[in-house]
Amino acid sequence: MSRQLLDQLDKQILKLISEDARIPFLEVARACGVSGAAIHQRIQKLTSMGILKGSQFIIDPEKVGFETCAFIGLNLKHPEAFDSVVEKLKEIPEVVECHYTTGDYDLFIKIYAANNHHLLTIIHDKLQPLGLARSESIISFHSAINRQLAMADLLPMEEDEE
Repeated sequence: MSRQLLDQLDKQILKLISEDARIPFLEVARACGVSGAAIHQRIQKLTSMGILKGSQFIIDPEKVGFETCAFIGLNLKHPEAFDSVVEKLKEIPEVVECHYTTGDYDLFIKIYAANNHHLLTIIHDKLQPLGLARSESIISFHSAINRQLAMADLLPMEEDEE
């Protein structure tokens, strides 16, 4: 993963759309002092570079009946099976994140369940058959911070960086 070089216009666009993903391109163009076509081309470029990864509506899991959020550290019986386990995790709809990690776990996942009983069923029926040596669950009571990287605070507007 290499860092992509961004010019001033790219940085300004990223700051504006990170603050409001639904901002119209023409409004971004006015704020940047360029044409709407230029903004559209830049958005396409940022997408093709992999800097922008789509757009989406975020569904609040709790409001649709998934009241239990859990983080689970997984230790595999056969760590060389990482790739096949990850492919199987992709088939479990309750798994919303999966990370390769250092430390105590081979993999660290985030899942949503309707309740604690549903969580137990997921662990027993869907995770254990993947070849786990052990797992450790941490239930989240509430997310105190849940956000994207704040581009407005992180991207310097000067050209002097390397």
